[in-house]
Amino acid sequence: MESQAAVREGDLLWQPDPEWIEGTNLTAFTRWLERMRDLRFAGYAELWQWSVEDLDGFWQAMWEYFDIEASTPPTAVLGKRGMPGAEWFPGARLNYAQHALRHMHPGEHGHPGEPALVFASETAPLAQLSKEDFAGRVRTLATRLRELGVRPGDRVVGLLPNIPEAIVAMLASASIGAIWAVCSPDFGWRGVLDRFSQLRPKVLIHVDGYWYGGLKRDRRDAVREIAAGLPDLEHAIQLSYLEPEDRTPIVPGALRWDEVLAGAPVPADGFAFEQVPFDHPLWILFSSGTTGKPKPIMHGHGGILLEQLKLQHLIMDLRPRERLFFFTTTGWMMWNFLASALLLDVVPVLYDGNPTHPDVDTLWRLASESGAGLFGTSPAFTALMRQAGIRPGERYDLSRLRQIMPAGSPVAPEITAWFYQNVKRDVWVSTGSGGTDTCCGMVGGVATLPVYAGEIQARSLGVAAYAFDEHGKPVTDQVGELVITQPMPSMPVGFWDDQDGQRYRSSYFDVYPGVWRHGDFFRINQRGGCFVLGRSDATLNRHGVRIGTAEIYRCVEEIEGVTEALVVNLDLPGGGFHMPLFVTMAEGATLDPATEKEIRDRIRREYSPRHVPDRIVAVPAIPRTLSNKKMEVPVRRVLLGMPVEQAADRNAMADPDALDFFAKYAQTQHDYPLPTQHPTGSQP
Repeated sequence: MESQAAVREGDLLWQPDPEWIEGTNLTAFTRWLERMRDLRFAGYAELWQWSVEDLDGFWQAMWEYFDIEASTPPTAVLGKRGMPGAEWFPGARLNYAQHALRHMHPGEHGHPGEPALVFASETAPLAQLSKEDFAGRVRTLATRLRELGVRPGDRVVGLLPNIPEAIVAMLASASIGAIWAVCSPDFGWRGVLDRFSQLRPKVLIHVDGYWYGGLKRDRRDAVREIAAGLPDLEHAIQLSYLEPEDRTPIVPGALRWDEVLAGAPVPADGFAFEQVPFDHPLWILFSSGTTGKPKPIMHGHGGILLEQLKLQHLIMDLRPRERLFFFTTTGWMMWNFLASALLLDVVPVLYDGNPTHPDVDTLWRLASESGAGLFGTSPAFTALMRQAGIRPGERYDLSRLRQIMPAGSPVAPEITAWFYQNVKRDVWVSTGSGGTDTCCGMVGGVATLPVYAGEIQARSLGVAAYAFDEHGKPVTDQVGELVITQPMPSMPVGFWDDQDGQRYRSSYFDVYPGVWRHGDFFRINQRGGCFVLGRSDATLNRHGVRIGTAEIYRCVEEIEGVTEALVVNLDLPGGGFHMPLFVTMAEGATLDPATEKEIRDRIRREYSPRHVPDRIVAVPAIPRTLSNKKMEVPVRRVLLGMPVEQAADRNAMADPDALDFFAKYAQTQHDYPLPTQHPTGSQP
């Protein structure tokens, strides 16, 4: 492991030089505003303020700057601006997939044979799919879906890994106005049915299995269960990914992927993209499913189109033909983000497999081999690199790497600094945070600003993000609720089958009427730096002092021998509470009295004596969702007496058995009284 220089929150780690700043997309956009709008801003803070105050001006600028193609133009930017129910670009008719494929004509955009995307798996080296081949497959599949009777508004679902066929299927569905949804094949069949059965899909596109960690994972029985549980299913399309030579249909009457795509590709001039309203559903994403049926969140064609163009070009500074590598599965919204890189002629890099197989630094090797300009990773993966003593900058050629984006959970100062110490000194570490609910970033990098340890650089353009106190007032340098006070185009157009909108309203607008409550603990400092500190419904509130769980984890997970931690605060009858801290230990390490004392002393010294845990317990595993989120709320519910099957969906967990330890703990401990009834609802 690298030598550990003391790193404190707010330490300056990187400063863009004038040449870098001059070459950014953000600078080009501000010059365009000067030229086309006669608007001038002293810095990013002023530009952001304008973007959230003049919604019409900012989003009209986005429409024009990115040359949005609409068969019917909008009559306004905002027809209605209240939340929920904001009406964006009324009257416009367009298509997301049309914009994703408009860079696929080699005569106009590059040379024949240029890759649309590159991809690798555990069993196959890096390869590429040309623009011509990729676009041809999308148009051909879309045409076949039309021939199968798929119409605008019908649902097409996929059980697919992160492979080119998944993006082809998504864009083919979108191009004809069908609504797309996908689950990663590592989901249990009940978890898939909990999602897909709500949608009543017409078509299922599925694999027979996948490889993970060097082992075959046969999913044929799961596919049969899923198909049997979808009574409205009319067609199945089978991709024999695990066993390419096995042509036996898993679902009776299933079509084969290669046969569906056989024949001459449908030419560009012979294909018509379905023109749909701005808010026509593009895809459905699902909440993590930690309790109850996962929420089916619908995002619209136009909203995702504008938000992803803004995010990837202005916030993330991506350039045409640059390669974007973010490790994800199809079950996380980052897959939708990765696929959306095609909107800007950016090349997505796909990887299907275990990120640490066969070597712990497999992803860094792929970043090097693919020539990635942006590498996205999780703080948990980075912590693993630190523990293993990996120094990617010494092992691999990362000369093309301009940017690293940690995302998925709070990023400690030491993690930010690790990239500069072990990858590159001249790299831009642009920490970001967003969510499935809006399928975009809310706070993130700014290519023209310095990078400070542990700090997200700023609120993103067009995102009116604030920290609200318990009275619903914005606060600075205080922890509060992350809220959005102005509408955004990519806010959901609704939940599927939520006819009166009640479920949608109660999810985001039940605490602050007319203001989106995101559900994260949030802080903004005086210079506009941001800190997302974990889910607000997992807040540690002791004696009126609130801190985020991420602050505890930063402290505890730095202690030698401790690999992971999870803490919850249990509100008990009579106003009492009990706060246990659960830790996993490195191989060969034990939770002995000396380690317990160090944990307590560090929390008391570095954060708050009121948040020293009442008990420290070694556990076999920390429960996480499939998208790698610590399951703090389900653990709290289990500890307060809720049965595991009600507290969480095992099919949405990385380790389906990880919660069982906590259920046994709740049954055997007598140092805290259980409530007379177990908690229900979203905030026990």
